[in-house]
Amino acid sequence: MNKVILMGRLTRDPEVRYSQGENALAIARYTLAVDRRFNRNGDENTADFINCVAFGKSGEFAERYFRKGTKILVSGRIQTGSYTNKDGVKVYTTEVVAEDQEFAESKNSGAGSNGGYTGGGRSLEPSGAGDGFMNIPDGIDEELPFN
Repeated sequence: MNKVILMGRLTRDPEVRYSQGENALAIARYTLAVDRRFNRNGDENTADFINCVAFGKSGEFAERYFRKGTKILVSGRIQTGSYTNKDGVKVYTTEVVAEDQEFAESKNSGAGSNGGYTGGGRSLEPSGAGDGFMNIPDGIDEELPFN
């Protein structure tokens, strides 16, 4: 099984190109800075910088909504490849092909780094009095599995 799940912040705005032909396909490339959970040094944060690519509708979504600093969650598969550069040296590549991508924080959360998200998806903010809990309409509590 080839499955990867990553959460991190975009290091720059996605680079988007469209394929040639009658049915042009969006191809979005971006890099995620993913914090390491454990640090051997113990004194400074370290991150891995992971290249990702999204095709089609996912690529169009990335182009429209993702900006530098946006915290996102990506699931997909690892893809490796190689090519020979202009100097005749073989270069090996590794990237994550995004199969699903979504925002990992709401527009107003975080340390002021919302990445320029301007809406368009489902809201991640709970509706209610601002205390983090949703209001439950009267009369529905009989249907809840707890009381």
